Amino acid sequence: MPKAFTPKVVTANHLLKGDVIYQTATGWTRDLAEAEVLTDEADADLRLIDAAQQVSLVVGAYLADVDTAGGVPKPTHFREDFRARGPSNYAHGKQEDLSNV
Repeated sequence: MPKAFTPKVVTANHLLKGDVIYQTATGWTRDLAEAEVLTDEADADLRLIDAAQQVSLVVGAYLADVDTAGGVPKPTHFREDFRARGPSNYAHGKQEDLSNV
């Protein structure tokens, strides 16, 4: 029996900046909380195809599992949690905006 489809977001890296980005209904965002949560497998596949065709903007697009409890998507895997927080080697990208870094 196939595994049940769980909520997902389309994620990729920005081609020029390297930032982790997430697909929204109208474009891309650096903030996971603004990502479009996909609950239908066919729709998720179409959104991923759309993302993969944006070769002048993104690289490495894929579907990432999220937990939608509380109304805001949160990563369910440590890799995605790490990616959502930004680079870990020094303050740049998303971490540059944080006051505690």
